[in-house]
Amino acid sequence: MKFSVSIFAEGDREITLAEVVELADAVAIYSGIATGAGTHSYGAQIIVDAPSSDIAVDAALEIFNEAVKTANLPLFEIVKAETMSEDQDWEDGMEE
Repeated sequence: MKFSVSIFAEGDREITLAEVVELADAVAIYSGIATGAGTHSYGAQIIVDAPSSDIAVDAALEIFNEAVKTANLPLFEIVKAETMSEDQDWEDGMEE
């Protein structure tokens, strides 16, 4: 099952637009997007295939940490990781 995993990290300095673009480039292969320019945090949303939400988070954290290194971002503390399965997304769309 496919999961969309959103991961957020917070730290002690402002993140530049150029850094967010580098992070976005690093997660793009996973249908990822990145955020955080002008804030003291950065984050990414990554699509992973996994049998459960917990395994999806673990896989996405590995991808995220590698992307952070590739983007030369400072290592901030990860403060949140959320998942949504493709089934949840479909069910939410049906309720609207």
